[in-house]
Amino acid sequence: MGLFTAHRPMKIASNSSTIAGFILLGFPFSRERQVLLFVLFSVVYLLTLMGNASIICSVSWDQRLHTPMYILLANFSFLEICYVTSTVPNMLANLLSDTKVISFSGCFLQFYFFFSLGSTECFFLTIMAFDRYLAICRPLHYPTLMTGHLCNNLIVSCWVLGFLWFPVPIIIISQMSFCGSRIIDHFLCDPGPLLALTCSRVPIMELYWTIIISMVLFIPFFCIMVSYALVLRAVLRVPSAAGRRKAFSTCGSHLAVVSLFYSSVMVMYLSPTSEHEAGMQKLVTLFYSMGTPLINPVIYSLRNKDMKHALQKLLGI
Repeated sequence: MGLFTAHRPMKIASNSSTIAGFILLGFPFSRERQVLLFVLFSVVYLLTLMGNASIICSVSWDQRLHTPMYILLANFSFLEICYVTSTVPNMLANLLSDTKVISFSGCFLQFYFFFSLGSTECFFLTIMAFDRYLAICRPLHYPTLMTGHLCNNLIVSCWVLGFLWFPVPIIIISQMSFCGSRIIDHFLCDPGPLLALTCSRVPIMELYWTIIISMVLFIPFFCIMVSYALVLRAVLRVPSAAGRRKAFSTCGSHLAVVSLFYSSVMVMYLSPTSEHEAGMQKLVTLFYSMGTPLINPVIYSLRNKDMKHALQKLLGI
């Protein structure tokens, strides 16, 4: 953990109170280590873009994958590209920057898009679980229930809900007065470090933030768990072992993605003490903002025969 908390002296801290914005401290290592991190994160970012783009292209070009399950997956992959792009390019620029400055508007725009895309991901995981519930628990009615029209409406609803969830609290926080060094010990604009820089504590705002982020995490998570509880009950009633394995295989990938995303986000925002040390904040945030978008295409492609075949066809293998 010392690797992420060992700060080197920073010349910019002395005059940071005159800066019209914030200083994202990021990873305050030596120049050589920052260049090394720049290369590492650039490779991860490119692999993430390639992995998710390959799923989008496979679904688009393979007619057999033009079903609700894969249409949702392609849209989810597009969401992952947007999600990782909301933070990584700025983080890469910050690694090579001497000043580490982000403008006031830039900070709050990043804040808005990062959390809006994150909440959209929660809603997407919910409708993907709902789709699996209908496919396994209502197989005979699935084609008439999960129509293309309903699928499109669910996708649009996820984006709209996600982007309408956070404007009010973010606007309120942006109107607060910020004092002191203006240094954010993070690589992105996060509510915890931002609220810590306000001139006076506002407990009601901290409580309001906790409530809305708890709602956007727990309501979709509860729906996902209910969907999979019903799926599990239906699967256990399947007489053949082969049928049970097939049903579990169609849900395994999604459950793995849900577990990775929710476990890291809940550790970050809903643990008993919200004041994690800076190094832990950065590690956990790196995992759910960069790690999961990188891993998700691998999980979906390795565990799904149709997707593997489509990818092989796309790559000419």
